[in-house]
Amino acid sequence: MNIADRLEQLRVQVDAYLAGVYQGSVPQRTLYEAMSYSLVAGGKRVRPILTMLFAEAAGGDADQALELGCGVEMLHTYSLIHDDLPCMDDDELRRGKSTNHVVFGEANAVLAGDALQAAAFETILSAPYSAEVRAAAALELARGVGADGMCAGQVLDTEGEGNSLSLEQLRLIHAKKTGALLECACVIGAIAGGATEMQISAARTYAAQVGLAFQIRDDLLDHISTTDALGKPVGSDDSNQKTTYYTLLGVDGCETQIHVCTETAKRAVRAAYADSELLCAVADWLAGRMN
Repeated sequence: MNIADRLEQLRVQVDAYLAGVYQGSVPQRTLYEAMSYSLVAGGKRVRPILTMLFAEAAGGDADQALELGCGVEMLHTYSLIHDDLPCMDDDELRRGKSTNHVVFGEANAVLAGDALQAAAFETILSAPYSAEVRAAAALELARGVGADGMCAGQVLDTEGEGNSLSLEQLRLIHAKKTGALLECACVIGAIAGGATEMQISAARTYAAQVGLAFQIRDDLLDHISTTDALGKPVGSDDSNQKTTYYTLLGVDGCETQIHVCTETAKRAVRAAYADSELLCAVADWLAGRMN
C-alpha cells in the first residue's frame, strides 16, 4: 500500500467512527443533530491520523488508537463550532457548508460545542488502553486545550485584532491556538504506542513545527485562494484587521518559513523513530496543501 492509500485508509476509518456516534432517537435530538452535523462535515482528519501514526511509529497499533484520535477530533470540532460564532470570527461557511450556528442557531451551536468537548474526554477515557495510558492521554489533552493552551491562543488572537503584532507575538498566538491541539494529537499517539521520553519530545517538536507551517499556509491561502477552493470565506483576516504571516512575510517569506518548519519537523521524527516515512509524508502533504 502506498502512502496516499494508507492516509486515505486512516481517514476513512475516522470518518466511519465519527459517523456512528450521536445517532438515534433521543429527547435532545436537536443537540445530537448539531453535534453530528459538524463532526461529519468532512475535513482532512489531520489530528486523528497523526494520533494513529504516532502510536504506530512508537511500536503500537494504529487501529487501537482510533478512539484516542477521534477524541482529539471531537475537541477540534468543538473549537471550530465556537470559532465560527458571531461573537468570535462570525463565519457563515465551513468546509463548504453553512456553519453550525447558521443551521441550528447560536444557543444550540454553543451547546453542541460544549457537549463535544465533554465527549472528547469521554471517548479518550473509554479507549481500549490501560487506565494509566487513558489518564495520561486525557491529561495531555486538558493541558493542551485549556487556559494555557488552545483557549489562551484564542484569547490572544482576539485581543490582537486591530493591532500591529510582531512575528514573535504571532508565533506565540498560533503555538497555542493551532499548535497546542496538534501537539496533543501527536503526543497522545506516542504515549499510546509506548514511546520513550526522547520519542515524546520529538513528537512535540514535530507538532510545533507542523502546526506553525499549517498556520502560515492558512494565512497565505486566505489571501491567494478562493472561497470555493477553501470551502470557507477568504479575506476574513483583512476584514478582522488581523496581523498575519502573510502581512509580515509576504508570499515568498511564507513559503520559505513553511519549508524550514517542515524540514525541522521531519528531522525530529527521523532521529527518534525507526520508521518515520508516513509522518514525514504528512508533514510534506500539509506543507503543500492548497485548501
